[in-house]
Amino acid sequence: MNEYVIDARGIRKSFPAGDAAPEEALRGIDMTAPAGQLTALIGPDGAGKTTFLRILCGLMKPTAGTVSVLGTDVTKTPQQVQERLSYMPQKFGLYEDLTVRENMDLYADLHGIPREARPARYEKLLHMTGLSPFTERLAGKLSGGMKQKLGLACTLVRTPDLLILDEPTVGVDPLSRKELWEILLAMKQEEHLSVLVTTPYMDEAALCDRVYLLNHGRFLFRGTPEQLRETAQGFCYGTKPPENVPTRMVQSRLLTDPAVIDAVPSGGMVRFITRVPDGALSGLSELRLSPQPMESRLEDGFMMLLKEDAEKEKGDVPLYGTDKVDISSFDDPSSHDTVITVRHLVKKFGDFTAVDDTNFTVHRGEIFGLLGPNGAGKTTTFKMLCGLLPATGGELSVAGVDLRTARTQARAHIGYVAQKFSLYSAMTVFENLRFFGGIYGLSGKRLRERIAEVMEEFDLTEKQHEPAGTLPGGFKQRLSMAAALIHQPKILFLDEPTSGIDPIARRRFWQQITALAAAGTTIIITTHFMEEAEYCDRMMIQDQGRLLILGRPSDIRKEMGRPDADMNEIFISIVEKGRSSPSSGA
Repeated sequence: MNEYVIDARGIRKSFPAGDAAPEEALRGIDMTAPAGQLTALIGPDGAGKTTFLRILCGLMKPTAGTVSVLGTDVTKTPQQVQERLSYMPQKFGLYEDLTVRENMDLYADLHGIPREARPARYEKLLHMTGLSPFTERLAGKLSGGMKQKLGLACTLVRTPDLLILDEPTVGVDPLSRKELWEILLAMKQEEHLSVLVTTPYMDEAALCDRVYLLNHGRFLFRGTPEQLRETAQGFCYGTKPPENVPTRMVQSRLLTDPAVIDAVPSGGMVRFITRVPDGALSGLSELRLSPQPMESRLEDGFMMLLKEDAEKEKGDVPLYGTDKVDISSFDDPSSHDTVITVRHLVKKFGDFTAVDDTNFTVHRGEIFGLLGPNGAGKTTTFKMLCGLLPATGGELSVAGVDLRTARTQARAHIGYVAQKFSLYSAMTVFENLRFFGGIYGLSGKRLRERIAEVMEEFDLTEKQHEPAGTLPGGFKQRLSMAAALIHQPKILFLDEPTSGIDPIARRRFWQQITALAAAGTTIIITTHFMEEAEYCDRMMIQDQGRLLILGRPSDIRKEMGRPDADMNEIFISIVEKGRSSPSSGA
């Protein structure tokens, strides 16, 4: 069991860049992964993670270096390696018009699994993934979490010598993420499975035996999760925000301090990393905040090493913006006008009730979180609010317009960022913004001004002539935001906007959202990153079409009797409690 399933030495990969010098995606990296272990590959968008996985799978050849996978040179005999490993890419090829069992049969046929060996293997995989009751359901009718579980089951219809997973839990709710990782850990234990996984979730990387941190095609760290966590030990602090001030305001203010490496809301506090002795930042005394030392987490080590690398590459350039938010001027949105009203909202698809008698209001300048597990009805609610889907029953008004009678009129006040990148990939950044500005009625000088403004706001000016489809995930998200805001809407709808982007890009995103809300824009957001619920003024959690809870994050924690718990734990507790109640039908 001491042999390496991956032994990569001096791997380089360059891509042609027209008349310019080739772009280096990988710059001479070395990696070894022992058999029978879980190895995590982490890093920001554009670091080279997917490129490296494709080389390991024999789907792409390195420009230089040697790659031994399962004791075989994958560059010379890729088919020999592919017969022994299983690879689940970010967009796994499920066939939505086939049932769960038919999808498994298809992959079993592709891998040449004998018919007599399938029943026992299927039974084990279906039991572990919780898909046993759904074998005859079409894959296209499954929730996002169930689709990922089916993708994993199809990947494992044979027992591979190496399993490679590229961000398998992106777009999956916390409960389904927990279940997927329970499956992986059980397979590792029972079948001594060797796994290499990329993930943007640092709590998932913490479950692995070894971690590699990749940035700009180079490894910044290789070692255990504990060793990565320890790199930030002694530099981590937490502080409570002033009464009635959202944690996002304090976080955004701290991120503009040159002495702060990172800051993020957690458990009603703001955690931050700094090399200033005792965490005594000038901004904290100015805001009358009292820092307390905190134990470091793996994500803290991740952020610290990225900050150090940025300083080596570009000098002391801030990872985030430098525009300071004025915490003292925070105006609680609960005192503002109501801009969204939902009363007894119902949506049915035939006999199936997707949304069942939901009620809530949203105020001007409020950040309102619409949360729930995959298949909970939140996306259906979200689409009705945007005017993309008609309601079956109830009352629904947005910006004073009744969506049941004037959806087109309401859309003029709305900006929308879809869950999946939905701009034009072949068009440049500039061309996309010009196109969407025109759709929203902008033209001439005003359109040119708004394009320049949003490109500067979202740091897209240097990318304006690049095709949108070639941008890294974080830049695609920024472009989607810029296009949605080009007409300066009153209300911005964000459907899982940070799905699949790294922690640095998520911090930048929330700084921008904080500034927009402070300026009076109302934000409605769905997300599977439960830490992001901390940014919301209020949030609601749905499951099985029913509203389970509604309120401020701090009030919800108190109601659950866990005032210091993180929102991931709170979310799972609420959903599990809701499913165990008699009215849930569970």
